[in-house]
Amino acid sequence: MDLAIKTGAPIIGLNDSGGARIQEGVVSLGGYADIFLRNVLSSGVVPQISAIMGPCAGGAVYSPAITDFVVMVRDTSYMFVTGPNVVKTVTHEDVTLDELGGADVHAHRSGVAHFEADDEVSCAALLRRLVGFLPSNNLDSAPIVATEDPPDREDPALDEIVPDASNKPYDMKDVIRRVVDDEDVLEVHEGWAQNIICAFARLDGRSVGVVAQQPMILAGVLDIDASVKAARFVRFCDAFNIPLVTFVDVPGFLPGTVQEHAGIIRNGAKLLYAYAEATVPKLTVITRKAYGGAYDVMSSKHLRGDYNVAWPSAEIAVMGPEGAVNVIYRDEIAKAKDPDERRTQLVAEYVARFANPYVAAARGYLDDVIEPRETRRRLIAALRSLASKRDTNPRRKHGNIPL
Repeated sequence: MDLAIKTGAPIIGLNDSGGARIQEGVVSLGGYADIFLRNVLSSGVVPQISAIMGPCAGGAVYSPAITDFVVMVRDTSYMFVTGPNVVKTVTHEDVTLDELGGADVHAHRSGVAHFEADDEVSCAALLRRLVGFLPSNNLDSAPIVATEDPPDREDPALDEIVPDASNKPYDMKDVIRRVVDDEDVLEVHEGWAQNIICAFARLDGRSVGVVAQQPMILAGVLDIDASVKAARFVRFCDAFNIPLVTFVDVPGFLPGTVQEHAGIIRNGAKLLYAYAEATVPKLTVITRKAYGGAYDVMSSKHLRGDYNVAWPSAEIAVMGPEGAVNVIYRDEIAKAKDPDERRTQLVAEYVARFANPYVAAARGYLDDVIEPRETRRRLIAALRSLASKRDTNPRRKHGNIPL
């Protein structure tokens, strides 16, 4: 690990450990801490990937937890701080290895695992594919791979992909595949917080990090898990000079006591912080909804977005038409002879005024309103112009992200 930091080489750990050797006592704990320290000092310097190839228990889980990506193998790999026997002694729960810390649990429920493989051979193949999207260290640029996919390719199917009804879903993964090189997308955390998509892809041969809402899941709303998932991905891309491409269709943050009491404010702020802090090229496409604070958070021009465009179907406003009218015109609606008819009229007026991207464009918050079919060509042109981007943050030891 020391040599990797000196030479700027990625660190890939193959983890299979039952934990600290009890009979060694504090000496084994010291050995763990020596590794943890190097994980921390390597963070943001060289990419760190952990493949869990067997059981990982106790202190053995903390090294992978610090690394950038964790890959687990179904049925053979496990991660837990304390095993089933200790759990039963302390909490009287009967739980199996799989139920406690199997690959499915960590890939779908806890978010500890970024990737899940069927066997060790496919795990190794996945590691090779992942490394192909990453630079060797934080001084290198994102890797470029030759492609025969034309940079000026247009896709007319994108013009029809967003439904006319704003409450109907569509698959954002289809949008991403149609825009990037050769439809090649490697999704990160595919099974966790599925209302947001984080993925590696290429544009014009260059690696990019893609963040996008998924209208198919919870209407693409931002909740705690989605915010944390995207924030960590954004910070990784920024640390390793990988440009960010953001597709926005967000109705806002998820309301309710469960989210508020669990800290949606603090956790949502992590994503805001990550985008604001990032100095890599930031390209943003608003495909449909961009409501409330979620509009700001999703790589808006106000957070130093470099190239922000919208499709004609974009709706940029403080909130949806129904909610806005009910707040602004509450008294007027109550006094109307026919409240429902008056509400309908006011909603129509609100839609005409705000359910389009032109107000934002007029104020310079968008660089352009583009036809969906042009998205790939426009993003590649912007990416090329931003290849020499130089941006810095104020000098400091480090910021204090709201963890």
